[in-house]
Amino acid sequence: MTRMYRPMLGAMVFLASGLAIPAGLSAQGATPPPVSSQPVPGELEMAKLIWSTMVAVDQANRSGNYSVLRDISAPAFQIANDPGQLARIFAGLRASGTDLSNTLLLAPTYRAPPAIVSPGVMRVQGYFGLRPTAVNFDFSYQWVEGRWRLVGVSIAPASLGTVQPGDPEPLQTAPEARPGR
Repeated sequence: MTRMYRPMLGAMVFLASGLAIPAGLSAQGATPPPVSSQPVPGELEMAKLIWSTMVAVDQANRSGNYSVLRDISAPAFQIANDPGQLARIFAGLRASGTDLSNTLLLAPTYRAPPAIVSPGVMRVQGYFGLRPTAVNFDFSYQWVEGRWRLVGVSIAPASLGTVQPGDPEPLQTAPEARPGR
């Protein structure tokens, strides 16, 4: 599996500015379970988690109804994002006409191994090398009631030429795509 790093611009849905998961996630009433009870999924389970996220965003974009995407996400994501706000955030991705259902045809390629970035939060970054338009993704999942639930999402179409091996670079965010801006 190729591991690659590149900047990514596109629809960003996070709980705070930038890509950092807010420290307040664990302060929402319940203390996250110990890290040992939060397994990083194996390759097949990780791919299924990513594909299910792609399907949820694709269906929300096609229907214009972001309620299900919001409802299947982590509680902190639900609090921070109402369906109307999600529709506005994903407007650019919708306008691009990118068919996210095509991502189900390929296994994801990871830019870095999935990693626990804070207690109870896992981040996974990569892309689907579709032609002519690749699809970059950067997802964060929170361990909630025994399963990983979406807490941060970035999906952006990209020219396949921009998804090449290279030196690690920090992930870029589009300021207009951050909630609260």
